[in-house]
Amino acid sequence: MDTSGPWTRASGATGLLTDGIARPTVFARISARAAQTGAANLGQGFPDTDPPHKAAAAAIAAIRAGHNQYPPGAGEPVLREAIALHQQRRYGLDWDPAGEVLVTTGATEALAATVLALVEPGDEVVTLEPFYDQYAALIALAGGVHRTVPLRIAPGADGDLATTVDAAELRSAFGPRTRMVIVNSPHNPTGAVLDREVLVAIVEEAVRHDALIVTDEVYEHLTYGPAHVPIATLPGARERTVSISSAGKTFSVTGWKIGWVTAPSPLVTAITGTKQWLTYTSGAPFQHAVAVGLRMPDEAIAGIADDLRERRDLLVAGLRSVGFTVGVPEAGYFVVADTAGLGEPDAEALCERLPTEAGVAAIPLTAFYRPGSAESAAAGSLLRLAFCKDRPTIELALERLAGWSGR
Repeated sequence: MDTSGPWTRASGATGLLTDGIARPTVFARISARAAQTGAANLGQGFPDTDPPHKAAAAAIAAIRAGHNQYPPGAGEPVLREAIALHQQRRYGLDWDPAGEVLVTTGATEALAATVLALVEPGDEVVTLEPFYDQYAALIALAGGVHRTVPLRIAPGADGDLATTVDAAELRSAFGPRTRMVIVNSPHNPTGAVLDREVLVAIVEEAVRHDALIVTDEVYEHLTYGPAHVPIATLPGARERTVSISSAGKTFSVTGWKIGWVTAPSPLVTAITGTKQWLTYTSGAPFQHAVAVGLRMPDEAIAGIADDLRERRDLLVAGLRSVGFTVGVPEAGYFVVADTAGLGEPDAEALCERLPTEAGVAAIPLTAFYRPGSAESAAAGSLLRLAFCKDRPTIELALERLAGWSGR
């Protein structure tokens, strides 16, 4: 099912309907339900842990130092320099902070400005499916055509859920009208880290069809096994890649809304031309704080991932004990769990009931699929649950689920 036109219902979670009226997303609705019922919210992916002390103290210091007015449209120089240094130190990518780095209001605005700047009506945009719901909405708003490649979720040899991408299917999604491929690795909602074979296939097809590569790398530091490989580091990729990341997930500061783009200067210029009509600029004191965060030692950032790994393992073990079949994520904030073994084949209906019945909120995985697709039907019994919460919240949710499963 292709999606085109600015008011097409591209995803059950986008909030864009054919009548042109915005509706609350499933994330907002489930979080509101959790607040109303006192449910432990493992649905929406916002952490309830504190940011690193250095970053928080830097935000306070920046406010007291008077950094409270509009920063430059491209971002504070101190942050652009920190982003460029971070990319060079960790990945060997050299970007000019003056013309190849753009600070945005989170990765959300970076993605919006990029798609709206670079996609024309009728252009095709390739993503994996399931996909972060914003992608479908932006493609529709730009008048683009959404092509998807299945990221299949099924029990592996060990009985856990595993994810696979078929390179041949990926290659077949590209065609003469392909303008862009959006690469989300580490992946939301599954926590998969795309292997090198898949990344190479993406680059080769992008080169063959003269397409742009746009990456969503907001979980780049939160990996628990295979290391994150930025696609811009692969041969032939840098000159056609817009890399997007943010501070929110890494530093537990999703409310600061500080993201960034790194790309060749002509692409940054085009994206800036759209961004200036969105927010123009934002978050002056937080930009200074994120610059401090990005300059923290690598081991400090690794410690954040280690702590999240422990919370992942806590949630995975607890869900198994309740009777869920789970996938063990390689990265990110989320665990995918299958409810079919508990006699619940319809995860969407279950998520509407869980806050009241069990005192727990979760998101149905179908929110990340095109409505009515074969892939969506296959995911009908799958939930996404967040482990970016503090341990007492996770433990409370597991205790409540254990009681609920013994209905």
